[in-house]
Amino acid sequence: MPNQTTKRRRIPSPESFAALERYLDHLEHIRRLSQHTIRNYRSDIESFLAFLNALDVTFDRAGRKLGRAHLAELAAEQISNSSLKRRATTIAAFYRWLDKENIPLDPAPGDSMLRLRYPKATRRVPRFLSIDEATELIDIPAVSTPSELRDRAMLELLYGAGIRVSELATLDLSDIDLTNRQLYVTGKGDRERVALFGSRAESSVRTYLDEGRSFFKPSAMHNTEKALFLNRFGRRLSTRSIQRIVKRRGVKAGIAQAVYPHLLRHTFATHMLEGEADLRVVQHLLGHSSANTTQIYTTVEHRRREALITSALDRARHAEGNDE
Repeated sequence: MPNQTTKRRRIPSPESFAALERYLDHLEHIRRLSQHTIRNYRSDIESFLAFLNALDVTFDRAGRKLGRAHLAELAAEQISNSSLKRRATTIAAFYRWLDKENIPLDPAPGDSMLRLRYPKATRRVPRFLSIDEATELIDIPAVSTPSELRDRAMLELLYGAGIRVSELATLDLSDIDLTNRQLYVTGKGDRERVALFGSRAESSVRTYLDEGRSFFKPSAMHNTEKALFLNRFGRRLSTRSIQRIVKRRGVKAGIAQAVYPHLLRHTFATHMLEGEADLRVVQHLLGHSSANTTQIYTTVEHRRREALITSALDRARHAEGNDE
């Protein structure tokens, strides 16, 4: 006989599942969000709809109180504040869409799901590499195999242009202008922008195109004739593969912290601001819709300078002590 305290498996009701599928279709074909984002939306909303179904509450009768109860349950499972905030935002967005679609919602008076919020999460200061670490990551190993030429060109663009790994993976040959050192990038929400890179990245990409890319045999069969970066099977290199390549390079370079593509984006932004680049320029290059998002890197630079000043003062005090 099963344990009476065992929870029954939570699944959304058929009615709520149908509404969710319509919403996800809207996100894919109207808002044109990435498949990764849509998967996150599906997971977050399905979890909430299953929570409602376990309570025998239909999705159209749910209000903010039940939304908060769901978030409280997740918080008890040690889910991070940033994840809880994302889930609250995702659930509220779903209910805003239901409202705009004139799907009848009948929560208790004053208990609208449209008002679901979660306390603002504390933003962590991004990690980044030093200039020496970034250089070491890109420069080793000093060999000229096709794979090495490709990997070096990718790292130069991730660090030199500050683009996202998903943006790198989707680059076509026509998206890169080596003469003007520009990339034409399609970022989040299909927003297009121009990203810039320097002479090192230009040199690495030219070498890869001249001496390495043909080794990967781009083909019409794989629809990769236009793709910039390819794997050994002639297919477009995936974001997961790029992540593995970057991680391996970090280990080979002997870098203490884990290295991943977005760390290079953080490093690009931090080094730009260290070089006294204008915050608005960095915002544009990163493709941030709000300067508030870019502002976090000024905190990184501020803390770095504080550490340098503290270190200098400590050295000065130590020197004074030795002089006595």
